[in-house]
Amino acid sequence: MTAQINPGLIFQICGQLAMLGWLCLLLTPLWPRRVREYYPRLIGAICIPAIIAVVYTAVIVTHWSGHPGGFNSLDAVMQLFTDRWLVLAGWVHYLAFDLFIGGWELSDSRERRIPHLAMVPILLLTFFFGPIGFLAYLLLRTILRQRPPAPASRQAA
Repeated sequence: MTAQINPGLIFQICGQLAMLGWLCLLLTPLWPRRVREYYPRLIGAICIPAIIAVVYTAVIVTHWSGHPGGFNSLDAVMQLFTDRWLVLAGWVHYLAFDLFIGGWELSDSRERRIPHLAMVPILLLTFFFGPIGFLAYLLLRTILRQRPPAPASRQAA
């Protein structure tokens, strides 16, 4: 007896992969020091979204053709989402892109020396509400913008 691939199974697998990616990003400080600057983001923000993107591509290639609906109106989009496979494609699209954006946020925050604890709520917002988390990060980044170093004071000799 062979297991039949169905949208529900793929949904579960991709959801678990995405959760692993988010855990990599959120728990970055717990990784060993010599790998924490690179591997959590490589795994969480590149490798896992790429795997999910392969799933997305496979679903689109095998289930898009001939389906009614489109992107030219809200009604046409709603018609696309009457098919379980295309709803799955939409969902894994969100999983891949939100995780990629979370990885970018984390990488950018490191370059700007934003503390990881300040990033935890941002990453959670991005996980749950993608664009809201992205906007929150842009706001945090603006608020915590690095100011140029103060000019060195001259000391009398």
